[in-house]
Amino acid sequence: MEEETILFGIPIPSTSKLFLAIVVVHILFGLLCVLAGLAAMLSEKGGKSHTLAGKTYFWCMVFAFVTIVVLSAMRWPHNIHLLTIGTVAFALTFAGRRLAQNRASGWTRLHTLCMGLSYIFLLTGFYVDNGKNLPFWRQFPQTFFWVFPSIVGVPIIVYTLLRHPLNKKK
Repeated sequence: MEEETILFGIPIPSTSKLFLAIVVVHILFGLLCVLAGLAAMLSEKGGKSHTLAGKTYFWCMVFAFVTIVVLSAMRWPHNIHLLTIGTVAFALTFAGRRLAQNRASGWTRLHTLCMGLSYIFLLTGFYVDNGKNLPFWRQFPQTFFWVFPSIVGVPIIVYTLLRHPLNKKK
């Protein structure tokens, strides 16, 4: 049984000050990703707000990814599932940003898909790691945390792919 520290009401499986400091940085960048991603989703596509929120999302995801790599290395192999989720989230974010920069034919559909899926993976990582410790969420089984973000997010992505004017253009 590992020693743990309670941080923001959530048990962290370490007492290492370095590990805990990196966790705090990871939490901050993760929260910024959630907020920036939401801002990008709700803003006018192609506008300055969307672009700024998208850049913020990308860079926060970069730093969240770097911190999950370090945290996973420090607790190897216990966090391999979180490293996998983080790697997929970052790869999708990177691909989505490249699509927006290059603007090849049909780029908006692929950009929507990549960024939407990266957001789903971001939330999946959060819920898989923390859902069991959160007041309302602890009533659900662990399997729920793996699928809940997709159950909510995939229909939103499909709707956006089918209905948003930028995704209708050929």
